[in-house]
Amino acid sequence: MSQDGIDLETSLGYLLKEASSALRAAMEAVLRPLGMTVTHYSCLELLSQRPGLSNSELARGAFVTRQSMNVLLQSLERDGYVSRPAEARVGKVLPAQLTPRGRRSLAKATAMVRSVEVRMLGGMTPEEQSDAHNILQSMIRSLRNDDEGGA
Repeated sequence: MSQDGIDLETSLGYLLKEASSALRAAMEAVLRPLGMTVTHYSCLELLSQRPGLSNSELARGAFVTRQSMNVLLQSLERDGYVSRPAEARVGKVLPAQLTPRGRRSLAKATAMVRSVEVRMLGGMTPEEQSDAHNILQSMIRSLRNDDEGGA
């Protein structure tokens, strides 16, 4: 490690960022022909698994700002992928739901994203995949615990 910085050859943080970038690029490449971005796909996947999420909850789940998610939701609603009530029942929350068109689009996208994940994990044994999962979960917990403790 250099005295002035991080040795990029041995930095796990840098390697994780590189893997994240490679994964995102591969996902964008398979989603582009479907007219989707990773954020678009993430929003549909989140709504499929947890119908009725608010804009803020979707933004957190897709790792984007509330403003970016609001623009995306408006576009998805206009194009018939999601529906939201015209008026909030409580406060300002307009819970979104997938439409049949959104579910069909998501099914195609999920197959493509799954193919990327299969390719990414292709050189790993099931045990190595499990180990990697546990290690990454541990890293996330450690960073989140530090954030919560220091806040």
